[in-house]
Amino acid sequence: MSLNFGIIGRKIKEIRQSHGLTQEKLAELCNLSASYISHIESGKKKAGLKSLEKLGDILGIPIATLLNGNQNDNFSEYKSKLLWLIEDCSCSEKQIIYDVATATKKSLRNNN
Repeated sequence: MSLNFGIIGRKIKEIRQSHGLTQEKLAELCNLSASYISHIESGKKKAGLKSLEKLGDILGIPIATLLNGNQNDNFSEYKSKLLWLIEDCSCSEKQIIYDVATATKKSLRNNN
């Protein structure tokens, strides 16, 4: 799975600003450089797991929150996951999963 680090960086910036922190202060608290924080927020650099953990700890958010919803659109990856999900299902279970997915998609699009 590949991640969209531009979205992750924007999320970090938004949370940092909501806490009233400058890049310099966040960098100091995380023991990172201010230029590195700037590059993460702009998506110019991909933050490593340890850096994301530090940032999450200081900003008071779980790393999963930073990563969730930031996957690049990779159809083949989702296709294989969906096939794995239903491979041992009966025909009626597959129909229910399809119906739920269809209703969820409709709801998501109606609420956006």
